[in-house]
Amino acid sequence: MHPFVYTKASDTRQALAAGRDGGRYLAGGTTLVDLMRETVERPRTLVDISALPLREVTVTGRGGLRVGALVRMAEAAAHPKVRALHPVMSQALELSASAQLRNMATIGGNIMQRTRCAYFRDVTADCNKRDPGSGCAALHGHHRAHAILGTSDSCVATHPSDVAVAFAALEATVHLLGPTGERAVPFTDFLLRPGSTPHREQALRQGELITSVEIPAYPRPLRSGYLKVRDRQSYEFALTSAAVALHIRGGVIREAKVAAGGVGTVPWKLPAVERHLIGQRPSPAL
Repeated sequence: MHPFVYTKASDTRQALAAGRDGGRYLAGGTTLVDLMRETVERPRTLVDISALPLREVTVTGRGGLRVGALVRMAEAAAHPKVRALHPVMSQALELSASAQLRNMATIGGNIMQRTRCAYFRDVTADCNKRDPGSGCAALHGHHRAHAILGTSDSCVATHPSDVAVAFAALEATVHLLGPTGERAVPFTDFLLRPGSTPHREQALRQGELITSVEIPAYPRPLRSGYLKVRDRQSYEFALTSAAVALHIRGGVIREAKVAAGGVGTVPWKLPAVERHLIGQRPSPAL
């Protein structure tokens, strides 16, 4: 691990000032600290934001849901409003990582986590995410668990988050706070495909901080769920996964939201599948 300066922000003003000067935000630390130990990440300054008041889960409007960036994964999964309104989110969180990590990791940190690509984590291997312009060892190496959608000649790494797949399906919005004020970014625009700049993974501006993720209100009843296929049933990343939410009235699907995980460089929205489902009656064949 390389030397770094540690500072703890007591409010958002202090956090933004430190972030504007190049500091990296630290919440649960379950990904960032690991990468620092492996010398993949080498931040000069860490800004601990764990004391900021971003821990609320609130119902908005006519049944929308807003989850603070510092809500722990375990807290969000167990929250009665999350379970009642969007089981797909609870299921995705509960199928993530281990119980110990879910007790530490935050919602904001989860969607900011970096790829699990072995070449990215091996500092002796070529990786455009870690060292832009060095090449991509996965293109001609072992890539069984790599992306088949949204790839480029520069990168084929998958995004590892499960709950991000649910957020993509539900068309969530990421709320940000930065030196120039607040803004909101659609979740499907927040995580970036690699293109020729795979080291740029999120649509964040210098010093911006995630404050919450908001899921819009949907017609009720809304049935949802998350299916994850993996090599083992504990602490394993998805080979493929699907987040699905359906509004069914009168035995007919009136609205459908679907996204796939484990197969794309970002959670992959499936609008053609959604269109095919609408107007159909649920059945095993469908």
